[in-house]
Amino acid sequence: MIYLKNWRRDMVNIQAIKSYRIGEYPPCRCSVPFGNCTHGDSEKEPFIAAHNMILAHATAVDIYRSKYQKEQGGNIGIVLDCIWFEQISNSTADMLAADRAEDFFQNWFLDPIIFGNYPEEMSKILGSNLPRFSRNDKEKLKNGLDFIGINHYTSEYVQDCIFSVCEPGTGASWTEGLARRSQEKDGVPIGKPTDVDWLHIYPQGMEKMVTYIKKRFNNTPMIITENGGQLNNPNLTIVCHDTERVEYISAYWDFLLLAME
Repeated sequence: MIYLKNWRRDMVNIQAIKSYRIGEYPPCRCSVPFGNCTHGDSEKEPFIAAHNMILAHATAVDIYRSKYQKEQGGNIGIVLDCIWFEQISNSTADMLAADRAEDFFQNWFLDPIIFGNYPEEMSKILGSNLPRFSRNDKEKLKNGLDFIGINHYTSEYVQDCIFSVCEPGTGASWTEGLARRSQEKDGVPIGKPTDVDWLHIYPQGMEKMVTYIKKRFNNTPMIITENGGQLNNPNLTIVCHDTERVEYISAYWDFLLLAME
């Protein structure tokens, strides 16, 4: 066993967004209004970085398949942050916005790796801002992956910003899919808040998320690689009595089992 102290690893979609759109992670590149960095272009660079990550994945898979997989008998995949996006109303526009939000978040990576092209809605909206795959790239991408790693914690509401006027916010810009994301609807959170500002407890999202990925990506094997939450409990001092976190995990696993059944 190898123990790495203070190490950080992130899902490829989060890395592209936080490094090249928001500028929170190295190399800290972004532009206004997404962030305040000394260099960068938040409307172009995330897609260039993501494109290179996808090509790097394809190259790694190609090498593993041809040189090591037969001898080792291992599997190779990719891990993504997978948020379930719940339409904020029953309107068709908000339903389509929820679909776009998935396209601009995890399908951004999974569609090229599994189908060889970016999601159609991304191509329509981004145009020339979205890089293209060469014939050679697509040949490598045919090697795909053996499994999809899913880091799922929470869910969010989504509002259409094509036919509706949206307040500024995550997802509202055209380079994010014109699908504004929110953790609240009419002032009510999507689920119980936690100590992590972006994480609300919505275990139904686990069932919906894995079912969505199963259907969209032809029943590709899935592994839940991360899930968990820190609840608001300032009086908690003994981790052995952390019943709220146990309840969190139990609820999410119950909905995962429901999806499996």
